Amino acid sequence: MNGLIIMVIAIVVLGAGYLLYGRWLAKTWGIDPKAKTPAYELRDGVDYEPADTQVVFGHQFASIAGAGPINGPIQAAVFGWVPVLLWLLIGGVFFGAVQDFSAMYASVKNKGRTIGYIIEEYIGKLGKKLFLLFCWLFCILVVAAFADVVDGTFMGFAEDGAKIAANGSVAMTSVLFIVEAVALGFILRYAKLGKVVNTLLAIVLLIAGVAIGLNVPIFISKGTWQIIVFVYIAVASVVPVWALLQPRDYLNSYLLVIMIAMAVIGVLFTNPSINLPAFTSFNVEGMGSMFPILFVTIACGAVSGFHSLVSSGTASKQINNEKAMLPVSFGAMLLESMLGVISLIAVASFATGAAAEAGYTTPPQIFSGAVANFLSQLGLPHTVIFTLINLAVSAFALTSLDSVARIGRLSFQELFLDSSIDDEHMEPWRKVVTSKYFATIITLALAFILAKAGYQNIWPLFGSANQLLSALSLIACAVYFKKTNRKGWMLWVPMLIMLAVTLTALVQKIIALIAAPTAGNLLQLAFAAALLVLGVIVALQGLKKLFVEKEAKAA
Repeated sequence: MNGLIIMVIAIVVLGAGYLLYGRWLAKTWGIDPKAKTPAYELRDGVDYEPADTQVVFGHQFASIAGAGPINGPIQAAVFGWVPVLLWLLIGGVFFGAVQDFSAMYASVKNKGRTIGYIIEEYIGKLGKKLFLLFCWLFCILVVAAFADVVDGTFMGFAEDGAKIAANGSVAMTSVLFIVEAVALGFILRYAKLGKVVNTLLAIVLLIAGVAIGLNVPIFISKGTWQIIVFVYIAVASVVPVWALLQPRDYLNSYLLVIMIAMAVIGVLFTNPSINLPAFTSFNVEGMGSMFPILFVTIACGAVSGFHSLVSSGTASKQINNEKAMLPVSFGAMLLESMLGVISLIAVASFATGAAAEAGYTTPPQIFSGAVANFLSQLGLPHTVIFTLINLAVSAFALTSLDSVARIGRLSFQELFLDSSIDDEHMEPWRKVVTSKYFATIITLALAFILAKAGYQNIWPLFGSANQLLSALSLIACAVYFKKTNRKGWMLWVPMLIMLAVTLTALVQKIIALIAAPTAGNLLQLAFAAALLVLGVIVALQGLKKLFVEKEAKAA
């Protein structure tokens, strides 16, 4: 087997999934191109702001992609390339894309509200409160994790005090992207230059940022970057989306597309051999059993609960026409699956031990090294390509970081809002906790503490919590479709499978933590137990609405 055949199979399957299954879902659920979307109906210039489809696609794609579709497939490749490929393709089309589309669809049809509101409206207030608490805790975990990743990527000095040139270039380029994004945001909002000009301008800014970053790196310690990053995401989570979120994601989406294009070109022209076995074992030492570990390890690229928060939390508030929902949600997910397949080809191109011998120890390094190997065979400089790919991967960690910070802020605000109480009659304490500034501060303060305390110790919980969130989102959307007389049976199999996967993974994790009661493990145990209890209660409430009431009605 070789990389070119795998990539062609992936393109055919994912393309057919979009053209056949995606369009069928849109037709089945119903899309109204003439409907006034929430972005126009509730336009406030902060969260609700209509944008062109390509801009919202950029936000969606940049927010959901990050480093996830690179890390997951590379880590899960120890089970063999066949299981990884099957889960990326089947999971991407029938699990992930369906979840993302249904979450965005339900949100747009409900005034751009989050999945939490969908649960309140169609399942009950208690379910909503518990779900929002689950989401908020989940977002704190993600912010702490991604902040630690970004800090490490930007860290300008090694332990011996030597400067790290690649990190300095990544840091400078990322800072420039933020400055350029603010400028581009004002241009997109007020200049009205047209799509072609805006696209050309974005590409020019992108190239300029990369060129300056490569030649003028900045070197700052990790501790200082930690403070800078948290200050940045605090600002990014409250400023109007048009001023930073939309244009920054718009810029970064081109960077990620360019990265994928470079990887595809490399595979097309070098046709790397697949040096991994097709299948190794159901049980791999250090990883565990294929069920549930494979399905928890590969989240982004197959199905990820975080995507439902982006689809219903931020992107749905920017959709300018219901027709845009299919490409923005379903399409972005399948492109992410393609990135996951490329990551699989990248790691499989190395012979056993070859990556470590070359100094590539982390998934982003393995991915960047493999793509650089491909393109260097075409005459391109290996060092430059390696730095550029590493830069793209790092940039998207920061992109996902401030998106999830905003979602965490919205979840905390919504946790204390009551639809029966208007702003004028709201109690003083409720006005304080529902303020976007208070919600941002409390969310990021807790995430900062976790990051300082070595959050990497509870990173394994992220996969289980993320996939449990996908099951809860699918349940909520299935209940919504039932209550509104829409066909939702295509959500049932994914939600039941993801429930089985995540509950098994969490129970296994809790048992392992109880067996080794260290201080760090007790913190993990508290999070695991809280997530398990919250998830089970919300799931039971949703499944009761979906199945039990249906049977009672029929009787």
